[in-house]
Amino acid sequence: MEKSELLKRITMNPKVMVGKPVISGTRLTVQHIVGLLASGMTENEIVSEYEGLTHDDIQACLLFATEALEDTTFVPTVTVVE
Repeated sequence: MEKSELLKRITMNPKVMVGKPVISGTRLTVQHIVGLLASGMTENEIVSEYEGLTHDDIQACLLFATEALEDTTFVPTVTVVE
């Protein structure tokens, strides 16, 4: 699926989850899905946990997060000096 089609799955509405980006038609935020993946859940586990959720929805969350971070300066909380 093309990037533009995946990104159409993510919407923002101030009346839904205080305007955070969510999977269209749900109250599942991109942040929540990425957090589940970061905690070690697999795509299959997430899809089976949330009825109606698809693998494309998860890919859309990852793409959205990637696009959002592309123009962001990241400041790590820990600096390693060798």
